[in-house]
Amino acid sequence: MEEKLYKIGEVCKLADLQPYVLRYWETEFPQLSPNKSGGGQRLYTKHEVDIILRIKELLYREGFTIAGAKKRLEVELTEGAPTPAEASSASPAPLPPRKDVTKMLGNVRRELREILELLDE
Repeated sequence: MEEKLYKIGEVCKLADLQPYVLRYWETEFPQLSPNKSGGGQRLYTKHEVDIILRIKELLYREGFTIAGAKKRLEVELTEGAPTPAEASSASPAPLPPRKDVTKMLGNVRRELREILELLDE
């Protein structure tokens, strides 16, 4: 049984990304190496699509740099972390109570002021 292959246009629609972004990620993430058809069309496997979705999540939602996302992805793939599809089916972590968030933000603000004071000295 053959695995379904996705053309770059299909992957762009699935991931809501531009083709140049995927081509760039291929140069940065060794885990992405789509096969090419006889006409040079990139063909991605389901596993590669899952990796692309995870990279997008790491970069855009979790705020990782390319280097940080590379390291995290490498660790996740060697440890067998869940794919984005598996992770999204799990219930999300509960948010902390609003008063806790307010307190954390107050602490961050205070620490930033202290840093500014040190820089002014």
